[in-house]
Amino acid sequence: MRMKYPWSVALILFASLLPVAPASAQIGRRFPSERKIVVDPVTGVPLTFLTSTPGTGDAKIYQTHHQWTSDGQWVIFRSNRPGSGQAMAVNVETGDIVQVSESGFMGMLCVADHSMHLYFLRPVRKPGAEADPVPPPPPAVADVPPPPPPPPGAAARGGWGFRSRGPVLVIGVDLAKLLTDSAAGALKAATEYERVCGTIPADVGAADMALDASEDYAFVRTGRDYALKHISPDTKLEPSHGPRGMGAGPSGLISVNLHTGEIKDVVSVPFQVGHVQTNPWVPGEIVFCWETGGKAPQRTWTVRSDGSGLRPLYPEAPYEWITHEAVISRDEVAIAILSYSGEGVWGTAGTDEHPSGVGIVNLRTRKMRIVGQVPLGDPGRSDWHVNGSPDGRWAVCDDFRYRLWLIDRHSGQMAIIADLGQKTGAQDHVHPTFNADSTKIEIQTAMLSADGRSLNICVVPVPKSWLARTYSTRIEP
Repeated sequence: MRMKYPWSVALILFASLLPVAPASAQIGRRFPSERKIVVDPVTGVPLTFLTSTPGTGDAKIYQTHHQWTSDGQWVIFRSNRPGSGQAMAVNVETGDIVQVSESGFMGMLCVADHSMHLYFLRPVRKPGAEADPVPPPPPAVADVPPPPPPPPGAAARGGWGFRSRGPVLVIGVDLAKLLTDSAAGALKAATEYERVCGTIPADVGAADMALDASEDYAFVRTGRDYALKHISPDTKLEPSHGPRGMGAGPSGLISVNLHTGEIKDVVSVPFQVGHVQTNPWVPGEIVFCWETGGKAPQRTWTVRSDGSGLRPLYPEAPYEWITHEAVISRDEVAIAILSYSGEGVWGTAGTDEHPSGVGIVNLRTRKMRIVGQVPLGDPGRSDWHVNGSPDGRWAVCDDFRYRLWLIDRHSGQMAIIADLGQKTGAQDHVHPTFNADSTKIEIQTAMLSADGRSLNICVVPVPKSWLARTYSTRIEP
């Protein structure tokens, strides 16, 4: 474990900014295991539900970010179990659930890959204020397949619609110390585990966050007013696009040094920045999107942490509907090329007149390959949210029926590995994410919920028969 700085720094300041939490909301609080294995009735794949109680506000981290702790033993997720929106950890083997934040958070939860640390943003709250609950997304908009944005103020859930109106803290949590003390029943005050890594001024309009591969920096999305001060005055600003009134610029990115708190500008762009992620294998490499709530003129972008190298990640055509990009390996990003199959409020983009499917873009060569496609006529219609294994063997996606598909990148075989009850009224989508050793896929699903809406955290294994496959480009006689 790397430890470049003492976690006691700024504890006095931190304590003065946080409300006193009741014992029931204390960091390190443990909850009984809900772990159960349920065989998918359609595919026969054993699904490990790490949470299985309905109505607890469970939700996984978005598929742009890693979910497992560096030791591979815990999955980090969001929940209302403590009575407000908090970060939680669940042990994959035992099912033990532990609360790992105390006063809530906003934006994405950023799990470190090389140390047992967790980072997130937290608004500076007034004394006595409680953390916000994790709200469900609003109902889907008719004739618009991609999910709508969360409502403004969705702080704990971490949607792109939220920006703080006041100062924002960058918080780091020492998970190793916290989980050890929690197991031993020797919990201390939150300031023993949480550290203020930096304070972002109110005028930045801080929102989403991603953790650099070095674990030395965080990259934070900025608001319009701040970006206007840093973008070139002669830059033509983009208007909103589509029926949701989103996509207008400018916005941008800043970096926050997690050791010193120093803030630097990275880039300002003439459009609305949406999801921000990093390359977990390459320090200083950032991927982000132009967010319109649907079809963007140019969805995917990449830039270096010093502001150099700004360019479209995958230059898309007007008829292509690109969405839900995710960095999956050192050199690759998965993208969804939607097959919407019908002209609607977003125009003709995404029709079956053009190729669609799960695309893999190489960041170095800039080449793209479609590695899988929901079959023509299948009720799932299209890939939707995509991911891939770090070892390069597999890709994965969900579809419009909320089913999970696995793709063998060597053979091109594509198969449903989890039907998940096709709960299309769920509060959110499946959002698949691979673990570090490329053998498991974490999802969220309403499969066990009687109301068909509330979500649980679930792990789907790559089938043993697929893991045992070997490949050769040589054709045997």
